[in-house]
Amino acid sequence: MSALHESNLTSLPLLHRGKVRDIYAVDEQHLLIVQTDRLSAFDVILPSPVPGKGQVLTTLSNFWFGKLGHVIPNHLSGIAPESVVKTDADRAQVAGRSFVVKRLQPLPIEAIVRGYLVGSGWKDYQKTGAVCGIPLPAGLREAQKLPQPLFTPSTKAAMGEHDENISFEQAVKLLGAERADEVRAATLALYTEAAEYAATRGIIIADTKFEFGVDKTGKLYLIDEALTPDSSRFWPAEHYQVGSNPPSFDKQFVRDWLEASGWNKQPPAPKVPDEVLQRTSDKYHEALRRLIG
Repeated sequence: MSALHESNLTSLPLLHRGKVRDIYAVDEQHLLIVQTDRLSAFDVILPSPVPGKGQVLTTLSNFWFGKLGHVIPNHLSGIAPESVVKTDADRAQVAGRSFVVKRLQPLPIEAIVRGYLVGSGWKDYQKTGAVCGIPLPAGLREAQKLPQPLFTPSTKAAMGEHDENISFEQAVKLLGAERADEVRAATLALYTEAAEYAATRGIIIADTKFEFGVDKTGKLYLIDEALTPDSSRFWPAEHYQVGSNPPSFDKQFVRDWLEASGWNKQPPAPKVPDEVLQRTSDKYHEALRRLIG
């Protein structure tokens, strides 16, 4: 399978290249988002793409946008990506890996929800007995299911910098009390419904992040991507046990290889072996097959 590290469309003006997504202007109301096969690790974009990753992110996001559309509207326009570009070369780059979306104003936070005690949340709990300032019962173990899901927002850092966890009170200062309450409620509702469905497919969603935007009337929308291996920690239910961090359907193979390579986690990143990239691609595709068949 060929991989797309960077799109180069001639039909539309490029507005922004992110860690994974390239964003183009369609008109005053719409954007084209191309999900490339780029991979970032430790906040550095790697030189080696993961074959098929962009298609997996797009297919899964489309699935979740449809399944959760009754919880909150999303940014999809319903316009076919191939219809907004003019050349065969451009159509080949957008096919299966793009959305045409409404132009919305993104909120300045990432809406993170944690259902299990793992990762930075586990480290925080070990030190403080809390996660992002939210007190938890004593005696919890790594990877244990939390008494209830936690909304733990973070800032959106510039490229190459780290997001920072913030308290709900800080989110209120950024968004206003009413909007912060709305975002928290939507985040928890989306996660709860998605986690219940994923459990029927043999996947535990340990945590995930959502992004939201508003239109000119102030209406809230789910934007960006949703519930993919890039934005979520998916665990195979058959390997789950409290006390250890199960293998996840994401870029862990790449992260492990980078950790062992001696790289100092500063740009430029080293070239990742094809075998490691393929194993990572296989994990992304397995998550897709499990969740939607």
